[in-house]
Amino acid sequence: MFAFSKTLRLLIHWLKPHKTIPQTPWRAEKHWDLAPLRLAILFFGLAFFGFGEALLIQSKIGNSPWSVFAQGVSLRTGISLGWATLMTSCVVLLLWIPLREKFGFGTLANALVIPLALQLTVDHFPIQSSLFSGIIIALLGIISVGIATAFYISCGLGSGPRDGLMTAIHHRTGVRVGRVRLGLEVLVVAVGVSLGGHAGLGTLLFALLIGQSVAISCGVLSRITDR
Repeated sequence: MFAFSKTLRLLIHWLKPHKTIPQTPWRAEKHWDLAPLRLAILFFGLAFFGFGEALLIQSKIGNSPWSVFAQGVSLRTGISLGWATLMTSCVVLLLWIPLREKFGFGTLANALVIPLALQLTVDHFPIQSSLFSGIIIALLGIISVGIATAFYISCGLGSGPRDGLMTAIHHRTGVRVGRVRLGLEVLVVAVGVSLGGHAGLGTLLFALLIGQSVAISCGVLSRITDR
C-alpha cells in the first residue's frame, strides 16, 4: 500500500502542468540560431504534431479547428489535405505582415513539416469505423499534439503561423490571448464546416483538452531536462 501511494505521488508530481515554456539545454537564444540537436528536436516535434493532427482526422469524430478549415479547403479545391494545410499556413503568414510579426526558422519549418507529416499519416493510418475507437484515436492525437508542441516550442526558433497570428493580434489589440485564440478557432471552424470540413466530438475534445495536454507535456519535459 505504501509503495502504491509513493508511486501515485511520484506520478502526480511528474504530470503536474507547467505554466511556462521549458528552459531546455537546447533552447536557442535567437530565432535563427541553428544547431544539429536543436534542429533534430524541432523536426521531431513538428513531424509528431502532424501525426497527432492526422490521428484526429482519421478518428472520424471531428478534426482540430484549423484542420476543419483545411479539410474544407481540400474538399472544395480538390487538392490534398497536406497541400490545403500548407496553403492555409502561407495565407496566415501573409497576415503577419501588417501586424509586423517577426518569423523564425521554426515558423517556416512548421509551415512545411506539419503538412507533410499530416498527409503521410492520413495516407497510411486507417480511418476508424466505430465511436469507441474514434474517441481513443482522437485522445491519442490530442496527447501527441501536446507532446509535440512541448518539444518544438522548447527549441525557441519561432512560433508557428497560427500561434504567431494569435499573439500578434493580442499584442496589437490588447485583447487577451485566450479570447483571441477562441475567436480565431470559432471563425475557422465555422468557415471550415461551411466548406465541408468535419467538426464534431473530436473538435470539442481538442478544444477542452489541448491546453492541459501541452501544459503537462511541458512540465514533464522541464523536469526531465532539469535533472
